[in-house]
Amino acid sequence: ISEKSTFIVFIFLCVFLWHEYRIVGDDDGGKLFTPEQYEEYKRKVLPARLQNRLYVSWRSPTGMDCKLVGPETLCFCTHRYKQHKTDYEELPKERPISVPCRVKGCPCQSYHFVPLNGTQPVRCRCKHLAEQHSAAPGFPCNSCSKCSGFHSSFTCACGQPAYAHETVVETKEERLAQGKPVGQDVPYAAMGGLTGFSSLAEGYMRLDDSGIGAPSAELLEAPVTSMDHPFLKAFQGPSSSSSATGQVSHRKQSEADDMAYFEKRYQERASYYIYCLI
Repeated sequence: ISEKSTFIVFIFLCVFLWHEYRIVGDDDGGKLFTPEQYEEYKRKVLPARLQNRLYVSWRSPTGMDCKLVGPETLCFCTHRYKQHKTDYEELPKERPISVPCRVKGCPCQSYHFVPLNGTQPVRCRCKHLAEQHSAAPGFPCNSCSKCSGFHSSFTCACGQPAYAHETVVETKEERLAQGKPVGQDVPYAAMGGLTGFSSLAEGYMRLDDSGIGAPSAELLEAPVTSMDHPFLKAFQGPSSSSSATGQVSHRKQSEADDMAYFEKRYQERASYYIYCLI
C-alpha cells in the first residue's frame, strides 16, 4: 500500500472515531463500543436525543444569551457540561429543568455557568474563587465563614453584573417561541446551546437573535464619517485632494480584478514609503 493510501485510511479512521466520540461522549466509560454495542446505543439513544435536546445559555436580564454553553463548558462544580445529565427519554415537566452532574460524589444538582474574566476565574465578594465554594445549593464558601453564597461583582461585556444573569435550560419549543435560533437536529451528545460557529462568540458579538441582533438598515446605509473604522473609510470613494507624495488610492476600481487591485495598492504604498525615506 502506498503512503498516500495509508494516509487516506488514517484520516478516514480519525474522522470516524471523532464522529463516534461526539455521538457517544463518555457513555462508553472510556472503552470503545463494539460495532453491535454502537448500533444498539444509536438505536436506543439517538431518537430521544434528537427530539428532547436541551439548550443551555447564560442569559442577561436584557434577554441576550451572553454565553451559549457547549459540551466542554465548565460548570460551577468544575465539571464540564458533557459530564452532566443531558439526555432525557422524556422531558421533565417541572421548570426550571435540572441538569445534575453525573460525576460520582459531586453535590451539583444542576448545571450552573460561572463566567471568566478573560482567561482568569472570577472571584466572589469574599475574595475567594468559585472553586473554593461548594457546588451544593446556595454555593457557600469553604474557605471562610462570613460568605453566605457565591456573589461576584464581575461585569459582563453586555454591561450587566454577573449576579444579574441566570443559567437557562430550555427546550427547542421554548426557544423557538422566543425567536432564538435552534440550529439543525444533530446526533451529537451535550451540544447545549451551540447551533453554529457564531455560537462560540459572546452575545454582544453575535448578530443573530440570541445575541445583539443584526444592525439596522439605517446603520448599514449611513454615510462613512471620520469616526468610523479605517476599513470603512478605505472604501468610501476617491479623495477630493491629491499630493505629490503619491497618496494611496482608497477605492477599488470596478474594472480591475482582485490580484491587479492588490498589486496596485502594494505599488502605491511602496512608492509612498520610498518617498518618505528620501
